[in-house]
Amino acid sequence: MSDILVHTEAGVMTLTFNRVERKNSITGAMYNALSDALEQAANDAAVRTVLIQGDPTIFSAGNDIGDFMAQSAKPAAATDAESPAIRFLRTIAAFPKPIVASVCGPAVGIGTTLLFHCDLVYAGDNAAFSMPFVNLGLVPEAASSILAPQMFGYHRAAEALLLGEPFMAEAALEVGLVNRVVPPTEANGIAQSQARKLAGKPLSALVETKRLLKMGQQPAVLERIGVESVSFANAMRSPAAKEAFSAFMEKRKPDFSKV
Repeated sequence: MSDILVHTEAGVMTLTFNRVERKNSITGAMYNALSDALEQAANDAAVRTVLIQGDPTIFSAGNDIGDFMAQSAKPAAATDAESPAIRFLRTIAAFPKPIVASVCGPAVGIGTTLLFHCDLVYAGDNAAFSMPFVNLGLVPEAASSILAPQMFGYHRAAEALLLGEPFMAEAALEVGLVNRVVPPTEANGIAQSQARKLAGKPLSALVETKRLLKMGQQPAVLERIGVESVSFANAMRSPAAKEAFSAFMEKRKPDFSKV
């Protein structure tokens, strides 16, 4: 069975992370599947909105560390702007139709930052968001270095990105990352209901309204994704990242004293 389930009904394309046994960690193949689905949805008049969801216990643990380690071993040209992850980020950032997300349990790294590119987000009260890039010797991605300060305010964004500590659903609601907090068993259903409400509205008006909402922001976001991708690719090959990944695989605390 696919690690990304794609189902279209009543004008809603639902994309479900389906790798629960690996905490819905995202591989390159999964990024490509997400991008393919979004590109199809953008060009299919029968799809009026997209819903991204996980399991009631886990949204996504972020990037698959095994994939990360393999990527970091490749030459620089193989890890920069056109990687599957960057393709996905560019695709979701430029997606013209509404995107709804349902988030329960941990949402780590890109599991949190992809939400900046969604239009409506519903969270289970067990949701735990985190952007622990620095803790892995890495830097922000998904234009989170510009979007997090805009949404959270600078100091809260700095706390989230520099310390990388989790913040819970109610804190995410307070800073505007999510629209509503609900019981985990209800989150996917509520998000699906909201997505269907959107699908019942005039598509032209939805698309134009989203364009107007993002018009002043989107060029800067796409540019920042490119800038971050260069820094991220360099960081992936750094001694700090290599130590962090090795420590993760060896289930020990990383030692950054020499990096």
